[in-house]
Amino acid sequence: MAKPKIIVVKESLSDLKKELKSATNFFVPRLRMLIEMKKHEKSGISKTILSNLIGVNHNSVQNWRTIYEKQGLRALLSHGRIGFKKSVISPKQHEDLKNVLTNPENGLQGYKELKIWFENRYNPIAYTTLVGYCTRHFGTKIKVARKSHVKKDQQAVNSFKKTLVSTLIKP
Repeated sequence: MAKPKIIVVKESLSDLKKELKSATNFFVPRLRMLIEMKKHEKSGISKTILSNLIGVNHNSVQNWRTIYEKQGLRALLSHGRIGFKKSVISPKQHEDLKNVLTNPENGLQGYKELKIWFENRYNPIAYTTLVGYCTRHFGTKIKVARKSHVKKDQQAVNSFKKTLVSTLIKP
């Protein structure tokens, strides 16, 4: 059986424990690995034993040890994820979409018409992008009835409500 790889951990045990207290869950196993390596600094510790102590795959331990050995603690505690993409739809476009989607008299009968409306006013956009955006931000669905008919007469609605109330009150 091969000898365990001996890697000298430059940071002190107390510094590593302080770092562990303030670390996010993503970096906790990496710091626990360094703490265990610091404890077994003289004799060394194999990657399989180390992975069993930490509770991660031995390949992860091997990758983390290599990163630490070549680049140090800062490289080990950075992950290179950069966040989310910038939205295709600007805040002004968002407000216009909100106004169109909340207006019961807009006359749009589906996402295809919404896409045509959007592209006439702004720039071309993918159908799936528009559907996903509207679903996420406005809670729209593909198969939803309109709130009211486009050609509905508001005065007729009001008079219907008045006559309905008066017919219900009469005995």
